[in-house]
Amino acid sequence: MLMLQTASLTGFLRTVLIIVLVYYAFKLLMRFLAPYMVRYMSKKMLERFEGQFQQQQNRQQQQYKEGETVIDKIPNHKKSSDKTVGEYVDYEEID
Repeated sequence: MLMLQTASLTGFLRTVLIIVLVYYAFKLLMRFLAPYMVRYMSKKMLERFEGQFQQQQNRQQQQYKEGETVIDKIPNHKKSSDKTVGEYVDYEEID
C-alpha cells in the first residue's frame, strides 16, 4: 500500500539546519585545505613545465653540435621594389 507522510515544521527546520551546517563545515574545511591544494597543484605544474623544458633542451643539444652555425629560416623570395608606385613630389613647408 501507498503511505503518505506529511511534512512537519520540525522536520523542515532540521533539514534546513543540516544543510546550513554542512555548508559552513565545507566552507571552513576549504579555508584550511585550499592553500595545500593550490600548493600541490602549482608544484605539479612546475614539475611538468620543467620536464617539458628539459626535453626541449635535450632535443636542441642532440640536433646541433657546439659551435655549429644553424640557419633556422631561409627567405623564400627576394624583395623587389615596385617601380609602379607613383611619382615623387617634392614639397616645401609654408610658415
